[in-house]
Parts: sequence; C-alpha cells; structure tokens
Amino acid sequence: MKTVTRFIAPVLCALIGAFSVGAALAQSTPPVPAAAEGKNAIESIQASQSGGGIQIKVGLKQALEGQIGSFSVSNPARIAIDLPGTSNATGKTVQPVGEGDVRNINIVQVADRTRLVINLLRPLSYETRVEGNNLVISLAVATAKSPEATTTARFAEQKGGPDNHAIRDIAFRRGKDGEGRVVIDLSDANTGIDIRQSGSNLVVDFLKTSLPERLRKSLDVTDFGTPVTNVTTTQQNGSVRMVVKPTGLWEHNAYQTDNQFVLEVKSVQEDPRKLVQGTSRAVKYAGEKLSLNFQNIDVRSVLQVISDFTNFNIITSDSVTGSLTLRLKDVPWDQALEIILQAKGLDSRKNGNVIWIAPREELAAREKLELESKAQVNDLEPLRTETFQINYHSAKIIFDNVLKDKDKTILSKRGSVIADERSNKLIVTDTPGRLDDVRRMLNDIDIPSRQVLIEAQIIEAEDTFQRNLGARFGIHSTGGTSNGRNAVGSTITDTGYHTGQVSDTPDFLTDGTMWNGAASAISGQQAGSFALTLWNAAATRFLNLEISALEADGRGRVVSRPRVMTADQIEAVIEQGVEIPYQQATSSGATSVSFRKANLALKVKPQITPDGRVSMALDINKDTPNTTISTGAGIAIDTKHVKTDVLVENGGTVVIGGIFQQTVTGTLYKVPLLGDIPVLGFFFRQDSKKDNKTELMVFITPKILTDQVVFR
Repeated sequence: MKTVTRFIAPVLCALIGAFSVGAALAQSTPPVPAAAEGKNAIESIQASQSGGGIQIKVGLKQALEGQIGSFSVSNPARIAIDLPGTSNATGKTVQPVGEGDVRNINIVQVADRTRLVINLLRPLSYETRVEGNNLVISLAVATAKSPEATTTARFAEQKGGPDNHAIRDIAFRRGKDGEGRVVIDLSDANTGIDIRQSGSNLVVDFLKTSLPERLRKSLDVTDFGTPVTNVTTTQQNGSVRMVVKPTGLWEHNAYQTDNQFVLEVKSVQEDPRKLVQGTSRAVKYAGEKLSLNFQNIDVRSVLQVISDFTNFNIITSDSVTGSLTLRLKDVPWDQALEIILQAKGLDSRKNGNVIWIAPREELAAREKLELESKAQVNDLEPLRTETFQINYHSAKIIFDNVLKDKDKTILSKRGSVIADERSNKLIVTDTPGRLDDVRRMLNDIDIPSRQVLIEAQIIEAEDTFQRNLGARFGIHSTGGTSNGRNAVGSTITDTGYHTGQVSDTPDFLTDGTMWNGAASAISGQQAGSFALTLWNAAATRFLNLEISALEADGRGRVVSRPRVMTADQIEAVIEQGVEIPYQQATSSGATSVSFRKANLALKVKPQITPDGRVSMALDINKDTPNTTISTGAGIAIDTKHVKTDVLVENGGTVVIGGIFQQTVTGTLYKVPLLGDIPVLGFFFRQDSKKDNKTELMVFITPKILTDQVVFR
C-alpha cells in the first residue's frame, strides 16, 4: 500500500513582523502583579485533548470584559490572543503544554493588556469563547476554507483614545547591517496598524489616521544600498497606506516604541545549493511537510513523488538504482529528500528549479572535469586590457600589496598590471573573468576613509600658599646717663633698634642688646609690621617692639587644547612651542649650536572599531622651559609625557593620565629657651610655612566625522 499525505500550510502574509515583537516580549518581559495594570488577571492555564483537537482553558480572576483580539501566522505556526484589561498573575512567562501540535504558550503583558502566543508545530484553526471566568480556546487542523487562513495581520489594535490619529514625520535610514529602516512618528501610541505582504511589496495601513500634504509622496531610497527601493505613502478613505517595495530575497520586522513605529527590511542571503530559499540559517529544513509510507519501493519512484510534490525538475542519473522501505510522517520535503539520498549514497546539485541526482563519486568526477575544462579555457581565452581609476586609495600601494606578487595575486598566470602614480590608475591585462574579479576587489577597498577628530585637553592647576611671621625689638637710650647699662655694666648710648629706623647707623644688629626676627619678604613683597614703643618718664630710655607678618595665597590654571583631524588608521601629529639653542661639542673639539624642542605635542593614530568606537595610540608631550634652572649648557626643560593606548566611545571623554604633587615645608628660627616660653616665646621666634599643590590632568575626546544617513 503506497500513500502520500501532503500537508500544505495556509499562507498568512505580513504577520512575521508582529510575531517577532511578540516572541521578543515573551522572552524578556517579566511577570507583573495583577494589581499593577488592571482589575482582571490570568490565574491558570490548562490544556487537554478534546475529540480531534486541543482545548486550552484560561482561568481568569473574573469574567472577561472588552473585545478579544486575535490573529495567526503559518510560518512559524503561531496564534496570538489579546486580552484587554488583564494582567499576568501566573508568575510565569512561558507555559509548557506538549499536547498534540501545541508546544508551549508565551504570556506577554504589555501596558493594560496581556497577549497569549500559542506556539504550534503546524497551522491550526481556532475558536474562542467565554465561559464564566474562563476563556476557552479550541484548536483544530486548519483547512483551505478556514477563515484564519486569510486573516490580515494586525500589528497594533485600535485602542481607546482620539478617533483621529496623525502621522507627524516619515524618515528612512540605513542600519549598520545594511537593512532599510522606515521610521514613522505618530501623534499617539494608540494608532491601529495592519501589516501584510502583497505580491513582492509590503503594505502597512494606519487605521483612522491622517497624513499631512508634505508627506504624501513617493521616496526613492535606492541610493541607500538597502533591500528597499521605494516607499510610497498615500491617504485612502480616512486611513494612511504605505507601500514598501523591496528587491531580492528579504524578511521584515516591525516594532513600536511609544509614538515611534519602525519597519525594518533586511536581505536574506541566497544559497544556490539550498533547496528552500528565504529561510534563516538557524532553520536547516523549511520545506512544506509531507508523509511517506512505502514498502520496497524503487528509488526513482520516490524521487518522482517528491518532484510532483515540489514542482521541481529532478534529473536522475542512469546509475541510480535500488529500492528502499521508508515511513516518514510530517517531515519537511527537503529533509525527506536528504534522508533518501544519504540512505542510497547519492548526492544532489541544484541549478535554478532543476535538481540533478547521482552517486557522490559520479558528481565529484563530473565537477572535476568541468573545473579542468574551465582551466583549459582560461589558458586559451583572449586577454583584455582595462584601466581602473583609483579614487580614494593609492594605486602604487594596491600594486605593491595586492597585485605585484604572482603567487598571491588574483590575476591569472598570464595577467599583468601596471601602476601609474601620476594619474593614480591601474592598467590591468587579463581574461574578462579575472578583470571582473579585480573590479569587485577595487570596489571593496577603494572607498573614502572615515575621518576622526581628536581633541585633547591638558589642564595644569596650581595652588600655592606661604606665610612668614616674625618679631624684633631693641633698647634705645639718650643723654649718656648711666641708667642704661648692658649685660657687662657699660653705659648704653644711642644703641639698639629705633622704631621705623631706615638708616644703618647705629647698626642695631651689633651695637645694642636686641632681637631681630622680622618676617622675610615673599617674591619681593615686604612684610607688614605693627610697632610699639615704651619709654620712661624722662623720655630718655626707649623699648622698641615690632611684629611683622606676610601671607601669600596664589591660584593658577593653564589649559591647553590641541586638536587634530585624521583618517582612520593614519597617524597625525600636531605641535606648538619653541626650540631652545644649546652648545654641543663636536668630535674635533669645536662647539656647535643645537636645538631642543620645548613643545606641546599631540601624536595619535586612531582606529574605528566595527561597533563604532575609537581605539587610539596616543603620545602626548607638554614641555615648558624652566628659566629658574640654568646651566652652562642652556635652560632646563620641564617635561610631562603620556603614552598609552585607549578605547573610547564615539564622542566620549576619558581621562588618560593625571599627576598630583604637593610640597609642604616649614622653617622655624628661635632663641633657645626663650623661644619655647608660652605666649612670650613668640617674640623670640621667626616662623615660615609653605604649602604648594600642582595637578596635571589629560582628557581625550574622539569624534567620528560621518554624514548621517537620513532621508527626509
């Protein structure tokens, strides 16, 4: 008994984007307590087989209010049920089922509603009904007449709010992976959106939405180099329709964040050896499912059955013989074909809609002969000469690094190349096929280099503090009386310190009994003083006392901002300063004048990483002449140097180095014993204190200069 069962899944267009959003939310959204979003809540989910189908019962906290929204897709097979005013109280985001064709249920709570995404093994038809506090979902095998097979995908349901919505702006951007992004700014987040595929185009309808006159146009976005070539937006019967025209193999994804709706269209790489195109790499088999049940059937007959099922043209080699017994149920046809070929030691080659099947050895020998014949043709094929203009690169560098070495070049053995440096052109002579290879290679490498602006900020901060305290006193006597005597009994006449004295005669340092501990000057600035004089009743003897003090507090900051712009992976140097001459002895014994730089210099080599950051090799110098230190060979130079490699975000700022220095000194001069007397000892001391702080910091900010790829 030979039976062939064919399961053809209904095609539901334009629902892939909606399910991508639902699946992503199902994997990442944590459960939210029921009281957080609404009155009602999902408390339990149970699944059981009933008759020929599956019944899913959703237990709710109370009877469901509002309209239930639902839609389904066939690839991948899923059904989405939206419950308004309901939260998730099950504590789970994924409910395993494992009954029949139902794998599991994702529970996704968004704002005031909860979406149940039922993941299926194959498309099923469904019905929903409310029984008290329960929602019952009945699943059955979908038929060609099933209404779900033609359901239009609704990305976002119309929610409560204003009856009329509006589109504020439409923009087109190119993503980092070459995908096309249509970005629509909406007046509010409650706009209803429908997405569907119509032929080779994507159609997006914005329900009950108005479109400004300036946005009613067709945008030609071919120059962006994405799968999208045109975006046309029109107003139709109170709604807005957007038609997106992609080319080639593509897939789309849609998501919405607040008032912004984004539709992404990206290319799908076509593999000519793959039997089913347009599927992701993660899915190995994606053909329509079939069931095969044969006893001792000829291999050619099985291949004929698969040919009838797939509408592919299958050519079988005469060496394909034998029979097999197999039973396959609900297996993708491309997987079934591979199983049959492996069982009989066969292999296949696909060219368009024709599949060639033969033993592996026969196919390998045939391909070997083809390659040998192509090699012989290349040896006899006439040569052509073509001139390639190099725009952004150097023809000499391309010649030296890529085309010069005969063992590593993409040219054939008969090919030759000449680099003209004056016109920056390459003159290549080779077969037409190799010239095409050279052209593709030049298109990949002859591109403008991205520019990077590097800004450095070098800050030197200085905080100085100095304080000097001191006192001096002396004895003065007039009239030559014997009342004033020194320590040895001699008469003191006009000796000692005079208050306000400016002359040096008599010299109070040597001519009288006195103490001189006046505060010293700071940077040429004399100390302030307070003087006091005591005398006797006859005004013949005087005691002079002076207290002096000086305090200096200074703050300074030097900011240097060198900046330089360079191309990616090209080293740049910028410097500014002076060259200091100095004498240097030569080998003959004579002297010569040499120069040493004292510059502010920035040397950098940036590299733009694939994720948009900037890696930099930095070498920064901050040299200044020090005129306070001078030798016979010349002036000394204060040097500050930083050399490092850093990785910085585009437009970000990083501190790559810092030096903090603090100098604290204190000096005390005093008369032994007398200077240690509490309070009075101050008059026999001279105190000086310094506290200097300096700090150096280096900041780096790289900015990638690039044109924003935006079409408005």
